[in-house]
Amino acid sequence: SLPTLKSEDRNNNKWKSLYQIQSERKQIMRETCSKYKSNNRRIITPYHVSRIFVEDKYRVLYCEVPKAGCSNWKRVLMVLNGLAASTKDIQHNTVHYGNYLKRLDGFDRKGIYHRLNTYTKMLFIREPFEKLVSAFRDKFEHPNNYYHPVFGKAIISRYRVNATKEALRTGSGVKFKEFIQYLLDVHRPVGMDIHWDHVNRLCSPCLIDYDFVGKFESMEEDANFFLHLIGAPQNLTFPKFKDRHSNEERTTTKITQQYFAQLSPSQRQRSYDFYYMDYLMFNYSKP
Repeated sequence: SLPTLKSEDRNNNKWKSLYQIQSERKQIMRETCSKYKSNNRRIITPYHVSRIFVEDKYRVLYCEVPKAGCSNWKRVLMVLNGLAASTKDIQHNTVHYGNYLKRLDGFDRKGIYHRLNTYTKMLFIREPFEKLVSAFRDKFEHPNNYYHPVFGKAIISRYRVNATKEALRTGSGVKFKEFIQYLLDVHRPVGMDIHWDHVNRLCSPCLIDYDFVGKFESMEEDANFFLHLIGAPQNLTFPKFKDRHSNEERTTTKITQQYFAQLSPSQRQRSYDFYYMDYLMFNYSKP
């Protein structure tokens, strides 16, 4: 479970209040799970823990939720692990393609269960619509030699009437409305992707009892509180820099509303229904 506050922190109102927030978030998560999910007794398989990164030195398990600070969290884990002196030294490609961090599904059954039972398990989440728009902007509004040919081509050929040969050839220029059509289509022309999947499915919070639930909206405070709790070096703080397209404004509530304004009321409602469990479980109000 979550490390308890050290005696000298118990009189600190800031730490006490953050600790209380954690208890409330976990309570809501557990209540939602017991109300809607019947999988409390299911066996945890390597699939369920395939998104969880392991840091053995400080005994941390981190479930990666894309577009919720995951690049910077991996940098922090690398520093904790002694793989780098500072988060500023670690390039984007090193974070995502360097394979420096171990994943939990790489251990045998005994190793998986030992870590699940004894390490501090945490995840960071983000308002579902903002997370979705952030993923769309990142993957479809910038050159991308994976998402355009794999997802873009399929989306344009399925949902765009009179698509040009050029659009069908490159898969570039997917519109947000087309992307939402793909997302809500039960017969999707291409599969799901971790950047817009449910947190519920990525991290299995009804099966794995997370000790710490941080939010992107209060990232700095939550992240540094977590680092304080696990006894991380005091000079290690959560990095504030934006990892990609750093000259572009972060996806805010206002930007998200501009994208959702392009949809019909029915598409907006169905998008909410799609992420309903994430809204409920992590106590985000309906936009």
